[in-house]
Amino acid sequence: MRHFFRSQLPGDDAMAEADAFFPTIGMTTNGKAARERTYAGALGTLTLRIRPEGGHYTFVQADTDQTGESRLDRNVKKYFVRLHRRADPNHRPSASY
Repeated sequence: MRHFFRSQLPGDDAMAEADAFFPTIGMTTNGKAARERTYAGALGTLTLRIRPEGGHYTFVQADTDQTGESRLDRNVKKYFVRLHRRADPNHRPSASY
């Protein structure tokens, strides 16, 4: 599956957050470049790409080898929440019923 997120964090900070988060769920780094990482583990394989976009935004793209809503996909979304909270620590999500 392909997921994407636009963050206000600089690319280096977003990549550092990925390097801190994905090993905690049992993923190891297989490929490492300045703006791209490949993680693999029991949950599957993840390729993460980060690029600058439109001024002060950073575009984060995550491609997994899983179909549907797998545990790896849910953890990618948790990573995106971590990026959002780091960029805006005062934001509190609210339900929109």
